[in-house]
Amino acid sequence: MNSIPKSIREKLLDLEGKIFSPMTGGDFDNIALEIFKIQALYCKPYSRYLELLEIDPDKINSPGQIPFLPVSIFKSHDIRCFEGSPEAIFTSSATTGMTPSIHPVKSLGLYKKSFTETFRLFFGEPSNYNILALLPSYLEREGSSLVYMMESLIDQSSKNESGFYLYNFDHLYNKLRQLRDTGQKCILLGVTFALLDFAEKHSLEYPGLTVIETGGMKGRKKEVSRSEVHSILKKAFGVGRIGSEYGMAELMSQAWSFGEGLFHPSPRMRVVIRDLNDPFRYRKPGRSGGVNIIDLANLYSCSFIETEDMGIKEAGESFRITGRINNSEIRGCNLLLEG
Repeated sequence: MNSIPKSIREKLLDLEGKIFSPMTGGDFDNIALEIFKIQALYCKPYSRYLELLEIDPDKINSPGQIPFLPVSIFKSHDIRCFEGSPEAIFTSSATTGMTPSIHPVKSLGLYKKSFTETFRLFFGEPSNYNILALLPSYLEREGSSLVYMMESLIDQSSKNESGFYLYNFDHLYNKLRQLRDTGQKCILLGVTFALLDFAEKHSLEYPGLTVIETGGMKGRKKEVSRSEVHSILKKAFGVGRIGSEYGMAELMSQAWSFGEGLFHPSPRMRVVIRDLNDPFRYRKPGRSGGVNIIDLANLYSCSFIETEDMGIKEAGESFRITGRINNSEIRGCNLLLEG
């Protein structure tokens, strides 16, 4: 990696401030271009990827021209745009036989600011809620960005009843009943398979509960549609809708859904839908394709990520995730970077 001069390090610090300031669409575009020009030079795997594509960064004049780095490259390369030791290393929750992604994180403070400000935007202050996290598969491994986020939000909640749960469903059920009976506001965020396991054992009427699913089945249960999952969970918890969280170890930002699988991204995040047959062509709103993400908070890694998810862009910046790309584990561009 090219040594990062002091002027560039100072520029990145300046950009940290900009991405947390109110932004118009034009501001977002300008900041994305500034970040691209830096990462094209100082994120070595991304720089190499651009070389192999025969892309001249100086000829990129709009975000629509910026190539997205396949997320699979986080499995085999050190994706960073900083020098020195990372403050943390986030890893993806790969299922059995799959290689996890590795994301060196320069600043946990930047990550905390990103997810806290997004949470406040969509839900208000964490201190207004009891926050319960049902995340067995994440708690049982190291390096989960989701666990770090929920740990911080639980701390910010400062409610005695907030906390993590593994497989102690009876304890969780009793806690939810207690919170319901005392009229307290509560968010229950859980990995999808664990929420479904809970729903098989327990049901309660808690209309004021905010239920948020994330993370899918992790190979624990048969994959079912999001609408079917939500139908089961709405009945089990006695609520009118089920929320969702969309994030990944390779990103510093998240998107949240209040129901029906419609996600609203962080102000530092933009989703672009690509054509599966030509990853450098983009689909119009309402058309299905592969999900690309610009994450301005990925200042110190790569802000332009080609994911392995399928999705549809809807009104404004909202979007839906419709599934995974078939054989996504072998569709990446790692071969371009070997040798």
